[in-house]
Amino acid sequence: MECIVLAGGLGTRLQGVIGAQPKCMAPICGKPFLQYLFDYLEAQNCSSVTLSLGFRHEAVIEWVEKYDWPFRIDYVIETEPLGTGGGIALALKQTVKDDVFVLNGDTMFRADLNKMMEFHLSKKSATTLALKFLQNFERYGVVKADENSCIQSFEEKKYYDKGLINGGIYIINKSLFEDKKLPEKFSFEQQYLEQFVNEGNFYGFLSEAYFIDIGVPSDYEQAQIDFQKL
Repeated sequence: MECIVLAGGLGTRLQGVIGAQPKCMAPICGKPFLQYLFDYLEAQNCSSVTLSLGFRHEAVIEWVEKYDWPFRIDYVIETEPLGTGGGIALALKQTVKDDVFVLNGDTMFRADLNKMMEFHLSKKSATTLALKFLQNFERYGVVKADENSCIQSFEEKKYYDKGLINGGIYIINKSLFEDKKLPEKFSFEQQYLEQFVNEGNFYGFLSEAYFIDIGVPSDYEQAQIDFQKL
């Protein structure tokens, strides 16, 4: 199992709480958020992690290299912002598997990755998204899928009383992704997912597992409570 972790975010909305450091290093109960993400990936039998880094990458690498991890760790560093898509494309060059996981470095979604991969392969999916059902939210857009779990559309962020959201875990078929000949800098969400959803080869894997995105102060503080129980 090869995993890319997007860990180059500035954390602008959290700077008043965590200072000028990457979001993946935000302390939760005395440990960097990335520690919990690595623990989760170890439990899922991940064999290698490629960290896609940018802002203050030195701090992340210094912390990672203090410890022995149960999987291989590689790095790719953006010398200039490439967007979410460009960061993924750069990291994919370091991977060898046909189908690779991509996780957001500021999101914890404890989905079963092995079951997600089985689902992805069974659908011959170009890209599979882990989906989470939420109620009463406005931070996220909604993902619409049909009865076969094929994704039909991505709806804009606004208030929803209920719906499925993109949980920030993907499995990407590398060859199908690279066939799109995307630019060096691009948005994975807008210029890949939204642009090519009508081809009917994106699928949604629904999970009821714990989910939190620490990108805003209120959810960051909630994580301080939740992670004591994880």
